Amino acid sequence: MKVKPLHDRIVVSRVESEEKTAGGIIIPDTAKEKPQEGKIIAVGPGKLDEEGKRIPLGVKAGDRVLFTKWAGTELKLDGKEYMIMKEDDILGVIES
Repeated sequence: MKVKPLHDRIVVSRVESEEKTAGGIIIPDTAKEKPQEGKIIAVGPGKLDEEGKRIPLGVKAGDRVLFTKWAGTELKLDGKEYMIMKEDDILGVIES
């Protein structure tokens, strides 16, 4: 990938959701909502405070995260879909 996020921006790849419900019903692509879960691909260096000091981000590349429904901007690189969003759009990190 050739995108380097700036400041408190993060590049996320969505994680695909299940195609079946718990009861075994298959959900067609047209009825599926886009997942609000993804894997962080790249992170920016962090925001600058009023004094010019860098505030590091609380997430890192490789983390699985939950983000808000309307988070970020979608982009396509090398045939893959990604999102660029601010750290504020992330609701939490999924720990395994």
